Amino acid sequence: MHENSRFKIHPTLISILLATAIAGVLSISAAAIFSFSLLSKMVERMVSLSVGIMLSTSLLHALPEAFESGTDPRSLFACLLGGLLAFFLLEKFAILRHSHHHEGDGHHHEHGHDAHEAGKAGWMILVGDGMHNFTDGILIAAAFLADPKLGLVTGLAIIAHEIPQEIGDFIVLLNAGFSRTRAYIYNLICSLMAVVGGVLGFYMLEDASNLIPYVLVFASSGFIYIAVSDLMPQMQRRATLRETVPQIGLIACGVILVLFVTGHH
Repeated sequence: MHENSRFKIHPTLISILLATAIAGVLSISAAAIFSFSLLSKMVERMVSLSVGIMLSTSLLHALPEAFESGTDPRSLFACLLGGLLAFFLLEKFAILRHSHHHEGDGHHHEHGHDAHEAGKAGWMILVGDGMHNFTDGILIAAAFLADPKLGLVTGLAIIAHEIPQEIGDFIVLLNAGFSRTRAYIYNLICSLMAVVGGVLGFYMLEDASNLIPYVLVFASSGFIYIAVSDLMPQMQRRATLRETVPQIGLIACGVILVLFVTGHH
């Protein structure tokens, strides 16, 4: 009896393991269904829902949780500013690399070289995706350590953001010569990096609770930046009233879903 008790897993760690694993499998599977069946309308609607979930998770739950922790507000605002600038620079770096990769497209290239470059891009996507998922795992761990409800909505926000992003990844992988099965399996393996990040995040932050508010603020800066800089501009391309009304409705649905999960009625 005493021997078995030594190997008990912390309930919060179990929640983190489940949340990271489910988030990975759900986002990859949904993205595969959407990209393989080309349900473009569903993807457009997912973007609107994602905006509501991500903004409400960060502005109504994660940031208040961080600022109510007793941590110096100025340092948290500095972290928020730093996070927004960091995500801007990361996106800028990705855009510059993408344009550099395609700057010679006007010239004639050999098909073998093009295929090699496409294949290389596919593997780069997988490596980048694995690193991104690892970070998501740490964020989910920090959220669960702060508040189990916050952990749930953070996982929800990550799923909402990951589905449109993973659809783009699937398209790149298919273009790089991956079969649908290989693209799905490799993406699924990369998604498990979230579980690794979640476990490491739990053990790193469990005894360093003073860092949790900063992780929450940094995560919030990412959600806010992605929603305002990437997702909302996509929605603005469809400016007719017929398309705007469903967008507003789906943003509201995202907010209501987060409020429901966190118990704010």
